[in-house]
Amino acid sequence: MNTTEKEITYSTTNTYSSLNNLQDTTKTVWLVFHGIGYLSRYFIRFFDGLDKEENYIIAPQAPSKYYKDNAYRRVGSSWLTKENTQSDTENVLRYIDALIASEKIPEDTKLVVLGYSQGVSIASRWVCSRKIHCDALVMISGGFPKELSKEDFTFMSRDTKVTHILGEKDPYFEIVKVKNQIRRLQEILPQIKFTTHAGGHELDPKTLVDVL
Repeated sequence: MNTTEKEITYSTTNTYSSLNNLQDTTKTVWLVFHGIGYLSRYFIRFFDGLDKEENYIIAPQAPSKYYKDNAYRRVGSSWLTKENTQSDTENVLRYIDALIASEKIPEDTKLVVLGYSQGVSIASRWVCSRKIHCDALVMISGGFPKELSKEDFTFMSRDTKVTHILGEKDPYFEIVKVKNQIRRLQEILPQIKFTTHAGGHELDPKTLVDVL
């Protein structure tokens, strides 16, 4: 059998969710990337406790959707897989660029880029590849991309607050792997702060208070 895999380029459309209003009283814009299995409109609910006058939240939507149960009722999504990772990453990053351009975020607001679980890989790659001068980078219960190095973040100011949050009962992280990632992140992002919460593989809204 003689098969050939080819590639084309085309335009596509995707959704995203927002919470609160981008207005004169907005002090902080949050760009939050959900984990595998989520839809943005459900993930964004974790941020409902933030002050509505001062915080505007944007939750991009992972493009690949699938049914999560045999009843074909619950829908989840995924950012990337091991298949065509490089080209899919570029597609996702261009989608985020278009989203940000559409939102027209004022320059005088603070920007927090947050990734949860699989969203950590997207958040960190976007900040790195686009050299985003955010005020805070937050990584929650997710693995940091293996291809990124200290040289990739030389543009980042030491004033950028970088936080790594992990649940003490997270079943996806073995202690050896956690220690290795902590050591690597300390080399790449020296200003990083590590914190934990008592739960498992989850986003604990209480931990968001000190990210800025």
